[in-house]
Amino acid sequence: MYVYADNAATTRVSKTALEAMLPYFTEIYGNPSSLHSVGQEAKEALESARERIAKHLGCQPREIYFTSGGTEADNMAIRSAAALGARKGKKHIISTAFEHHAVLHTLNKLEKEGFEVTLLDVSEGHNITAGQVRDAIREDTCLVTCMFANNEIGSVLPIREIGAVCKEAGVPFHTDAVQAVGHLPVNVRTDNIDMLSLSGHKFHGPRGVGVAYIRRGIPPVNVIEGGGQERGKRPGTENLPGIMGMAAALDEAIEKMDEHTAYVTGLRDRLIEGLSKIPHSVLNGDAVNRLPGNVSFCFEGIEGEALLLLLDARGVAGSSGSACTSGSLDPSHVLLAIGRPHEIAHGSLRLSLCHENTPEEIDHILKAVPEVIEYLRKMSPVWKDLEAGKRQYITP
Repeated sequence: MYVYADNAATTRVSKTALEAMLPYFTEIYGNPSSLHSVGQEAKEALESARERIAKHLGCQPREIYFTSGGTEADNMAIRSAAALGARKGKKHIISTAFEHHAVLHTLNKLEKEGFEVTLLDVSEGHNITAGQVRDAIREDTCLVTCMFANNEIGSVLPIREIGAVCKEAGVPFHTDAVQAVGHLPVNVRTDNIDMLSLSGHKFHGPRGVGVAYIRRGIPPVNVIEGGGQERGKRPGTENLPGIMGMAAALDEAIEKMDEHTAYVTGLRDRLIEGLSKIPHSVLNGDAVNRLPGNVSFCFEGIEGEALLLLLDARGVAGSSGSACTSGSLDPSHVLLAIGRPHEIAHGSLRLSLCHENTPEEIDHILKAVPEVIEYLRKMSPVWKDLEAGKRQYITP
């Protein structure tokens, strides 16, 4: 048995999404910008997808911009708010210490351009509060950007409350909702969201396609230059097959969300319960406000890279954190942000489930993980020192 438990990194393209894409490779293959009938047929399909996605998010179709994925959408949204703020003499941005690098690296670049960035500390509950945002807002604040749900530890942030604070203060609010859309209810109007980023491959759509929702009244800034596609704000011929696959995947995810959430949450809780029995293990992330499929642990006395390789050999695909940084030897900035010491953060494991996983696969994981951890600890000089009392355990 081989268990794929890395759905936060990417998901398998669903049959529904694949079938929705196929006609746009070979039948309705025109360029949506072309004036002839073949191009206009493609244009109609493009706009139908825009309307469907807008309806799911609770916004207007003209507020949807198709991108290459979540990273580009984050850049587009953040830079748009920053440019608007700069024109008004406001150059202060608020975010959190455990954002995705697509946000943090964009903010780092803006700092070099004269912006000031406040990163909110993550509380003991591995989350932030609307009160922290309220206390951080200043007269010159031009943007608050907080992820909807953390990609590594699964914490779901109080987005509606944060959005309400921003709305009251008149500050644009952006959320990186890449891990949330398709898995959690999201409505930009009721959640007080001005800008949002999503990516199709996180909910069983194709890779290389995403969405930036930017509320009317915030002028989008071009991240790249070129032609007049996406109302001149995102040039480049639209990835029509990808867009149609993403729209179909989102349709299906929204339709089956309640069913899938109940099922996946049951698998998640069983997995958390089982892994919690491993001595000197600790759960990462908000224990209550948590993504349905996220399981994140740190295990004392081991290295995450060795854990991943041995689990793969035993038929379990997991991650040591974000897929974008899993090749790095540095500990996860997310785990450091929630207060995990370096030596504990190095021994991390993220397992992310979806509706395709089975109870039998959870059994397989619960057998493989303790065996691998025991094997690694037996070889670890650090673990020998801990057992001998030469070092103090950090975890309970």
